[in-house]
Amino acid sequence: MRDIFDVLESQVTANAKNAVETYAKELPEYHRARNDARLYDAIMEFAVSIRRRTISLAREGVPLSDEDLAFITSIGQDRGAKGFSESSQRNALTLHTSSMLREISEAPATQDMDGLLRMVTWFSAQAGTARGAYVLGFEKGRSRALSAAARVQACARMLLADDPAAPDIACDLGLPAPGRYAVTVLRFPASRSLPDSGTRAALLEPFLMSHRVPMLWRRPEECVALVPADDTDPAAVDRRVLALARDFSAAVGLPCAVGTATGAVSSLAETVQTARLVSRAAPAASPPDRACTAADVFVEMGLVQLPQLDDWLRDLTRRLAEGPDLVATLDAYYRADMNRLRAATALHVHPRTLDYRLRRVRALTGVDPGSTRGVRLLSTAVTRLRAGAWG
Repeated sequence: MRDIFDVLESQVTANAKNAVETYAKELPEYHRARNDARLYDAIMEFAVSIRRRTISLAREGVPLSDEDLAFITSIGQDRGAKGFSESSQRNALTLHTSSMLREISEAPATQDMDGLLRMVTWFSAQAGTARGAYVLGFEKGRSRALSAAARVQACARMLLADDPAAPDIACDLGLPAPGRYAVTVLRFPASRSLPDSGTRAALLEPFLMSHRVPMLWRRPEECVALVPADDTDPAAVDRRVLALARDFSAAVGLPCAVGTATGAVSSLAETVQTARLVSRAAPAASPPDRACTAADVFVEMGLVQLPQLDDWLRDLTRRLAEGPDLVATLDAYYRADMNRLRAATALHVHPRTLDYRLRRVRALTGVDPGSTRGVRLLSTAVTRLRAGAWG
């Protein structure tokens, strides 16, 4: 009875053809291969060769060689140079992995359990290495047609998608490749003055070059920066995040809220979601005066998710708008940890003026700003007001 390696070898051409047909059916950019004989032959040749090499190496139990990886890189580079999109290549790699695993599991010799285990073990161990070589080549191929700024943005997208090849791409671009990033979301208030797509690209390019961090606009009102966070001094990372945010806010000419969350490479897709929630709850300022983390605005983050409570707090503190500078006064008061002299100095008023305003807050809301209840309610209300959440 033939073992699984012999069976798979006899099916290489048929399996490769099925895989290429799947690409052409499911991926628009590969659909043109049906009418382009040269492109079809190139894709088919690679599909056949990678299967044969996989079977040979798995049978011997040896990893991909440098020559193998160089060949895979060259194929990726050719695809990138031909203008295939990043999304099509990511989907093609996913389809390739699923096709190979299906071919192995459905081989008629699956009763060869030892061979099946060896095949699956080898593929599981080597698939990531092969993928990384392909993606590295693909990005090199794309670089012929893309600007340096576009390549850095592509690297940022890969990092945020937890693509395992992203750190190698960052190194290839001359960017730091830390183990952890402070993923920072800069959120600009929705307005007619938000920059259009062309302006956004022009604004971003100098920052990619000067700050040397992956950045991209994900939405018209949202820019994301990935600041290296391997530094053992968290305060140093915070300073770098805030400096970038201030420079970028000034360049855009709009106030912005800064939400940041730190995560390890390979788990940044979840980290950016946290940073986005923080940015939605963080106060907007021009220039930004702090980079908020979840610890700074966790109550406000909860209100974002619970509109009924948010409306209740809004109604409770609506009358703050009736008094002169009451929101700014409360903001300075709480930032000074309720130290009257420091708060008055920050506001450039006499301490007695500060006391008058705090009494006015109590009269309007029925809540003493200096009480535990006042701190919980009014500091949260101030942050929501400064975030622009209540119009």
